[in-house]
Amino acid sequence: MTYEQAVEQIDSLPRFGLTPGLDHMRVLLSRIGNPQNALQFIHVAGTNGKGSTCAMIASVLRKSHYRVGLFVSPHISDFGERIQINGGMIPHRNLIQLTESLMMIVKQLADEGIIITEFEMITAMGLWWFQQQKCEIVVLEVGLGGRLDATNVIEKPLCSVITHLALDHTLILGDAIGQIAYEKCGIIKEGGVTVCYPEQEPQAMEVIRKIAEERHNRLIVADLSEIQLLSEELSGTVLGYHGMMIHLPLLGDHQIRNACTVLTVLRYLEEDLQMHISEHSLTAGFLSVSMPARFEILRERPLCILDGGHNPDGMRSLAQALKKYLPGKRLVAVTGMMKDKDVLHAIETCKDVFSEVITLPVESPRSMSAEELAECWRKIGVSAQVGEYPDQAIAMAVDMAGKDGATVICGSLYLAGELRRTAIDLLRLL
Repeated sequence: MTYEQAVEQIDSLPRFGLTPGLDHMRVLLSRIGNPQNALQFIHVAGTNGKGSTCAMIASVLRKSHYRVGLFVSPHISDFGERIQINGGMIPHRNLIQLTESLMMIVKQLADEGIIITEFEMITAMGLWWFQQQKCEIVVLEVGLGGRLDATNVIEKPLCSVITHLALDHTLILGDAIGQIAYEKCGIIKEGGVTVCYPEQEPQAMEVIRKIAEERHNRLIVADLSEIQLLSEELSGTVLGYHGMMIHLPLLGDHQIRNACTVLTVLRYLEEDLQMHISEHSLTAGFLSVSMPARFEILRERPLCILDGGHNPDGMRSLAQALKKYLPGKRLVAVTGMMKDKDVLHAIETCKDVFSEVITLPVESPRSMSAEELAECWRKIGVSAQVGEYPDQAIAMAVDMAGKDGATVICGSLYLAGELRRTAIDLLRLL
């Protein structure tokens, strides 16, 4: 089996199970010896900011000399991004071995009438790898929701983390912020500790407080007043925190709030669990954070930005960042979106940001057609045209933006993954 064949086999599994719940996941894990029981977790749920929050926590813990597993989704360029140890992706040979072993079990379970989903398979693979490699801590990102997510088979974690909550996946999780919060708070375990992103919507915060109280959790809400914004420019953000200067390569107000959440988690780990996190490891950890497709600058001249924001909240954060860092610049978007997202509300947040939009399909059956997406942009008064193929669309956008403008590739993490390498290679030639 090759790496490509392994990924193809994983992708061939159903995206959703016929019966919601954790029973199938528990059976799968029992067949491989319940690796999750040998691990300690920081479990992270939320609508937006999960990946960045996980990356920051993992980076600081790694600099603190812990052996840290990081489980995130989706991947941008390589499947191995989903399963990392101390910043290194699972090697392809080990990915192949685990796929072969797990697919045998998945087929046996199918014969018994137990259908395993794609994400259940990936989660089991990650947990098994982390256990085999003797990780001391695993930073575990929820895939979808929380309550019924495959990652929620774990027992009480060191800490549960709730990032920013907003409307997304409404057909599955509900169309009210309270319903979304209820699903996300499914990761809150009896007698645990939960850290919450600052300044959540009141309805969401009400649900978080209620569930934390019902499950006898200590709830720690991150406090923005504890950090000071010292500077922010395209090269990064500098924050003040209890006399320290923290250099964060990630951009945007939402990343400042994510960093505040992370600092709250780290302080709890240090003060209450006596984990050794020095000032040096904290600042070094933040400085070395790398997050592809999160307002990522692919090239400065010509300026090209890649962002995976894919729902109204994510696109709003992108719009705010573009207005802050590139005021008055001519901005041209290359974009594709999934049809199961709240597309109209998402693009509404950017209607006064882009001078021109070029649309592309995403390589997914869930993709909105490029023609339909272009028409959505036109409906809100933004000039839009359909791109023929990625190279052409990016080159056209760069030309339209001009030497003083910027090209912004956005709308979907999956699109970001498809176009990232293409864009980097093309921009080198311009």
